[in-house]
Amino acid sequence: MTESFDKLVKIMSRLRGDGGCPWDREQTHESLKPYLIEEAYETLEAIDAHDDENFKEELGDVLLQVVFHAQMASEDARFTIDDVAENICRKLVRRHPHVFGDAKAGTAEEVLKNWERIKKSEKPDEPGRSALDGVPLSMPSLLRAWRVQGKARSAGFDFQNAVEAFGKVDEELGEALHCIENENREGFEEEMGDLLFSLVNVCRFMKVNPEEALNKSTNKFVGRFKYIEDKLAEQDKKPGETAPEVMNALWEEAKRRNE
Repeated sequence: MTESFDKLVKIMSRLRGDGGCPWDREQTHESLKPYLIEEAYETLEAIDAHDDENFKEELGDVLLQVVFHAQMASEDARFTIDDVAENICRKLVRRHPHVFGDAKAGTAEEVLKNWERIKKSEKPDEPGRSALDGVPLSMPSLLRAWRVQGKARSAGFDFQNAVEAFGKVDEELGEALHCIENENREGFEEEMGDLLFSLVNVCRFMKVNPEEALNKSTNKFVGRFKYIEDKLAEQDKKPGETAPEVMNALWEEAKRRNE
């Protein structure tokens, strides 16, 4: 492992050095941002596909992004890849006192509470600092809501259980319906945001990742729609040329195939 990792670091240094790759040499932290996000999402797809070969490849691509950024930082004498590894090692030991120290944590929830407490103690109190700080604004909206709600729970602000949280869903659904009935688009946007936030809360209580849940439903929809397209193609037809009742019948057929 060390030999392979060292080899990767040396290759990246060579690509960025004199006589290296023109494309690699002109990259910046900012220009690489889209690639880091892209590789992370491709890794998630490989996990969902249960494809170990692709998973291994995508993890390598993510690792490359880490080494790439560290190499650029080292060129400016800011930090090295060794500093990155040492920093995360210290953090893991520090935030797992129940493993590397004498603290007790018998459940995953206790571990998370300790993690947030230790994390907070690592940063000095600053005027205006919130218990909800630390969740990136650039996160996907559902995941950001999930993380913010989790931090609020750690701060002692939360519903008692999933049933109570679901009551908020009913409330927000009624308010959204009221906006529809009154053709209040601006109000509807706000109420839909509140409704989605409330649904995320219920997901959190049920230990369901809302982003994963929505992706699975979207994939299910895509699969069923492709079934409709394939069936229509057998008749030299397309969805836009087909009566709605025919498409609905094929949709129900697609649903039955997956039951």
